[in-house]
Amino acid sequence: MSWLLALPFLIPIATALITFPARGRQYLCSAISILGCLTALCINLYILVLVESQGPQAGQMGDWQAPFGITLVADRLSAVMLLISAIVGLCVSLFAISDISEKRVKMGFHSFFQLLLAGVSGSFITGDLFNLYVWFEVMLIASFALLVLGGEKIQLDGGIKYVALNLVSTLLMLTSIGLLYGLTGTLNMAQLHISLAEVQNPVAISTLAVIFICAFGIKAAIFPLFFWLPASYHVPPVAVTAVFAGLLTKVGVYALIRTFTLIFPNDLEFTRDILLWAALLTMLTGVLGAAAHYEFRKILAFHIISQIGFLVLGLALNSPLALAGSVFYMVHNIVAKTNLFLISGTAQRLTGSYELNEIGGLYRSSPFLSTLFFIAAFSLAGFPPLSGFWAKLLLVKASLDQAAYIVAAVALITGALTLFSMSKIWAEAFWKPHPEEHCKNLYSLSGAERFQRLLPVILLALITLTLGFVPEPFIEYSLGAAGELLEPDDYLNAVLPGIVHSITDN
Repeated sequence: MSWLLALPFLIPIATALITFPARGRQYLCSAISILGCLTALCINLYILVLVESQGPQAGQMGDWQAPFGITLVADRLSAVMLLISAIVGLCVSLFAISDISEKRVKMGFHSFFQLLLAGVSGSFITGDLFNLYVWFEVMLIASFALLVLGGEKIQLDGGIKYVALNLVSTLLMLTSIGLLYGLTGTLNMAQLHISLAEVQNPVAISTLAVIFICAFGIKAAIFPLFFWLPASYHVPPVAVTAVFAGLLTKVGVYALIRTFTLIFPNDLEFTRDILLWAALLTMLTGVLGAAAHYEFRKILAFHIISQIGFLVLGLALNSPLALAGSVFYMVHNIVAKTNLFLISGTAQRLTGSYELNEIGGLYRSSPFLSTLFFIAAFSLAGFPPLSGFWAKLLLVKASLDQAAYIVAAVALITGALTLFSMSKIWAEAFWKPHPEEHCKNLYSLSGAERFQRLLPVILLALITLTLGFVPEPFIEYSLGAAGELLEPDDYLNAVLPGIVHSITDN
């Protein structure tokens, strides 16, 4: 079992090592990268089936039993995040064939891309905080390299802002991990669930909880710690931005959900208040930023921030329905957001710019691309019956169940403003004529490039449609994941079978 659970990060690491010496041959590198993503997708799908049929799975590397060794754990939340990450990895690696220049491939793009996927997968499956820190560092190194690959001035400017804020997060995370170890003597998440409940020092626990919110909040880009994101996400090639938009901030949200459902006790009411206010302000500031901008990728970047607010809202409300809403929203958002960035790249390829006032005519020249944009954009805005509608419905209903009417109102207002900013892109880039009347169509691209750009977009659009028109099994899965988060007995038994049984017997 240990090696099976290690494969989600070992496969991308092996792929990164194989692609590096082959980086001089662009198409060979791309083929190896796609093959690696396909293999990871099959393994992650198998892990999800195993978790769904047999419950949470745990493995101890080197037969060092928890809490002393390196623990890998897959429950419903981590299994679905692994699967959706592999899907995003596959789609972006397909798109990258036509988007990433030969120069960047020679500089090691595919190796850094695979290392990034390894960091994401390792974060989702690790069972202890120290290894979560290690995987965060792997992600930081790989993402910084991808940001500055090519060496353009604007990339270096965005990369420095990105890495500076993330180093602050790293410092906070290391500090909180050290203090937590000093308080409990362990960093295993399952053992921390037991040990921290026995610590009679509420001030220390509260302080640690706030530091963890700050550390993971920077990674997740919640209010007021998000300003590094719009400053850096529009500078690299769109394939890089797409994988960043789909996965990086979600790892931060995942860490927040895991930490505040498993490690810290549920009676820390003030942390819920902090998370609730952060969620509401993140939703509003993000969507207002999107409404104010007039550049395709900057609008989408501010939408990332706004959507993070919805994800944190589910954690702050802390009910089964709210957490299920967060899980469903996370899957929907990763798919839709990645797809929107990929479509923006193709739109720029056809029109020559990301500036909305410099482009137009896409509906007339490429109605099929326009349809694909419509699916992703209006799903993100929560238009029924697309996937975003069900995700928002779960969170709004969870708010109303707790009589949090202002929270529900903010969620609805944010949805309306998201629809406004998406309509702005639609009206400017797709509906109005191109200012210089020279908008290319999809058939002006070569057959190979058209296939490489459209296939991943179509795959992601089909997932969005499936989530929207057949939502019941995904909502059931999300409710199951929320149940495991709120009642982690199965997780604890998988990691610490002997210890948990002895506690129960006593």
